[in-house]
Amino acid sequence: MAGGPGTRLWPISRTGYPKQFLEVGKTGQSFIRRTYDRFAKFIPAENIIIVTAAKYRDIVREQIPELAEDNLLLEPYSRNTAPCIAYATYTLLKRNPDAAMVVTPADHLIFDGEKFEETIINALEYASREEVLMTIGLMPSRPDTNYGYIQVTGGRCACHADKAVKVKTFTEKPDAELAKVFVDSGEFLWNSGIFAWTARTIREEMEKYLPEVTRLFTGWEKVLGSKAESDFIARVYTDCLNISIDYAVMEKTDRAWLYPATFGWADIGSWESLQEFYPHKDAMGNAVVAGKSLTAEDSNSLFVSTVKDKLVAVKGLKDFMVIDTDDVLLICPKSDKQFKDFIAGIAMPEYEKYR
Repeated sequence: MAGGPGTRLWPISRTGYPKQFLEVGKTGQSFIRRTYDRFAKFIPAENIIIVTAAKYRDIVREQIPELAEDNLLLEPYSRNTAPCIAYATYTLLKRNPDAAMVVTPADHLIFDGEKFEETIINALEYASREEVLMTIGLMPSRPDTNYGYIQVTGGRCACHADKAVKVKTFTEKPDAELAKVFVDSGEFLWNSGIFAWTARTIREEMEKYLPEVTRLFTGWEKVLGSKAESDFIARVYTDCLNISIDYAVMEKTDRAWLYPATFGWADIGSWESLQEFYPHKDAMGNAVVAGKSLTAEDSNSLFVSTVKDKLVAVKGLKDFMVIDTDDVLLICPKSDKQFKDFIAGIAMPEYEKYR
């Protein structure tokens, strides 16, 4: 899934060129390129499908030129993950009614590729055999309100099991107080946003819990894969709800299971999360993700500059971020909440060219 606008990494991520297409640190590879390569190690390239916004088609073609044209699904509008998954599901069912699926965002960092592959294969085999909806869960490191929290049957012990466990409760993006309760209990895992299931199983659950979306795909059997697909999808998305698969299905279904994971993982959905997992920090916890910086008496702060050979000199900041681009200089507390509240102003018409 690679169609999001990436607003929480503004001003580096812009609506015309969002974060999934940006280079990860100093690796020389974008998020989406790394995600593609990660899965191509154990999934045949002809079975990898990318769903993105139509306006990003050329960027995807440039960054992943080997992707088959039929495996690039273009959404006319962004409608969150549920419609995206529905589109991919019906496409796979048209090709193979017995298809199994792994669904993943394009903007994750994974730090143990072998363990990741082992976990995904195990989760996919279990989900295929038992006809359940499997999510990959990870032990939370902080009460972050940007993630979903999953409680499994069996409590603390089950959270550390190297096997599939039944989901007890699924809470998508709780408030800060509730998130802290979840983390302190030791009985909840983060929802990674990576899922495994068969196309048939997710279709059944979506048609049960999200008929207002799935009924829009009526007639998909004849249309998908034909010349009429583009017009068909345009009509579907015009009336489609904007809703995540978590709210639409995972919080409601009784077929939700979880596979606890131990590989290193980061959902780079914000500047704060990027700094947490950035491997190169100085003695004061400061991270320089790109560009050059001269810092003094600063601690636990983030410094980014996209302007070549420009020096960013800062003194006396704590828990701040300084993001410098050609046309925007952002200086803001590193708190995700404060940042989201602050950049809401970018939606004003006079700032359109900066979005």
